Amino acid sequence: MAEKIRVGIVGATVTQGGSGWGANAHIPALHALPNYELKAVCTAHEDTAKASAEKFGANLAFHDMREMVANPNVDLVTVVVRVPWHRELVMQAIDAKKPVCCEWPLGAHAAEAAEMANAAAAGGVASLVGLQAQSDPAVMYARDIVANGEIGDIVTTNLRVMVNAIPERGDGRIWQGIRKNGANPMTIPGGHAVDALCHIVGEFAELSARVTTRIDMWKHAVTGEDFPVDAPDTVTVAGLLKNGADAAYQVASVPYNASGTRMEIYGRKGTLVLTSKSLNIGPSQLFMAIGNNEMAEIQPPGAYCLIPADMAAGPGRNVAQAYARYAGAVNAGSNASPDFQHAVVRHAMIEAMERSHEEGNVVKLD
Repeated sequence: MAEKIRVGIVGATVTQGGSGWGANAHIPALHALPNYELKAVCTAHEDTAKASAEKFGANLAFHDMREMVANPNVDLVTVVVRVPWHRELVMQAIDAKKPVCCEWPLGAHAAEAAEMANAAAAGGVASLVGLQAQSDPAVMYARDIVANGEIGDIVTTNLRVMVNAIPERGDGRIWQGIRKNGANPMTIPGGHAVDALCHIVGEFAELSARVTTRIDMWKHAVTGEDFPVDAPDTVTVAGLLKNGADAAYQVASVPYNASGTRMEIYGRKGTLVLTSKSLNIGPSQLFMAIGNNEMAEIQPPGAYCLIPADMAAGPGRNVAQAYARYAGAVNAGSNASPDFQHAVVRHAMIEAMERSHEEGNVVKLD
């Protein structure tokens, strides 16, 4: 591999509908990191590929994914497109034995995620999934505080994620109202947040859930037509962690005044509270108290910030943190984290929530 990790990205475009996660998060992240180079851009059409490559400063432009993954000047392929398209593009990278980063959710459902993870493992292909909330400095620091026993054994934890509903959407987002497409409040803001929780306190052993769609009609922003919605937007979970602690979790898409994310972790010695407007984007604030002392904000030590201090605020910061962790793993010759196998664990947890609601039972997790 070259001195810099040369990235080819599919899903970042400057054309209409292109002001999405690829352009707004991944491109700034790659530009900010000295050990990365944005080498190539791939879009569906030759003209948009050339325009995007010129705009973002990439040397190579492709409108055929197979050509990009086969190019020896691309070390890592990043897939940032609609969730239903992930599998096809990721499998092309795996077939070419090219390390691949894919945004979260990895697949439209758990079976797709497992297929990609198994293919990557069988082919010896390094993988990275875009669960970048666990790379937030406050989350990383909280994980170490818990692991070091500073607040003692965990007694109970509570996670609440409130996001603003967007009931009017154009073609670029209205597809998210369809449950089978796998991109909704349960999987995206909820998935990122509960992954961060599990990164800090450990995985769930069992859970009982209620999964509903409270805002079941959207309006098309252009045509004005009503759009029926079946994607879940409200989830309430009662669970038991593998370490024996109780856990409560709620994610909801609400009409007004969403309060963001609040995570509370109560230990036998002390308490941690983490807050964020959006945990996968950041920044997050961390508060701690030992015993009956008042809660006070604590700052993660500098070692937890893996990106240049002068990187502009915005959605690219936690993505850059995740890329920095990947580069560290590559340099150390170790496995990157979170990889596709980790994504399978999170997909299985989300599907366990759906199954619990459908069956009315407590579901045990592996």
